[in-house]
Formats: sequence, C-alpha cells, structure tokens
Amino acid sequence: MNRLVAAAGILGFLTVALGAFGAHALAGRLSGDAQNWWHTATLYAVPHAAAALAAGLATQEGGQRSLLRTGGWAFVIGSVIFASSLYAMALGAPRWMGAITPLGGISLLVGWILCGLSARRS
Repeated sequence: MNRLVAAAGILGFLTVALGAFGAHALAGRLSGDAQNWWHTATLYAVPHAAAALAAGLATQEGGQRSLLRTGGWAFVIGSVIFASSLYAMALGAPRWMGAITPLGGISLLVGWILCGLSARRS
C-alpha cells in the first residue's frame, strides 16, 4: 500500500469536509478573522492534498524517487500543521497557535523545493 497516496486521500477528504462545514454549519457564527482563518486553511490544504496525491502516484508508477516522495510527505505534514492551527484559532483556540502556522508553511515550501529538485534530477 502506498501510504502517501492514502494520507493524501484522507487529507483531501478532511479538507473538503471541513471547508463545507465552515461554509455551511459555521456560516454567521465566526468573526471576520475566524472566517478568514478558516478560508485560508482550506485554500492552502486543498491543492497540497492534490500535490501530495500526485507525488504519491508518481512514485508508485515510477519506482522510488526519494526527493519526490519526501516532498509529498512535506505537503501532508505542512498542510496538517498549517490548516489545523488556523482551524483551531477560528474555533477559539488562543492566538499563540498562530505561531505554529508558519511551521506548516515552511513544510509546504520545502515540499515544493523537493519536488522541483526531484524533477531536475530526472
């Protein structure tokens, strides 16, 4: 089983579900900042779930490409850290959680760098 593909699928599912939850169940219940945090979390997690899925599928078909696979995992980990800290703040967690958000963003950036380096090597 390709765990990266499975993780990307779970991330994609949760992101769509949480995006819909925020748009419908939380409509009118979140402040302006909280709405923005929720939207930003979803906006960043959706394409990175797709990118992680693509990385997982590419390494499944083309054998082990460690930089690409590591980049895919960086997308999954970064999305979880980035989005969950924003979702948590939107739901009332202390604002210091915002200090965690950039760690997820850095992981997303690392993922893109690793994918680019992987393409350069092939």
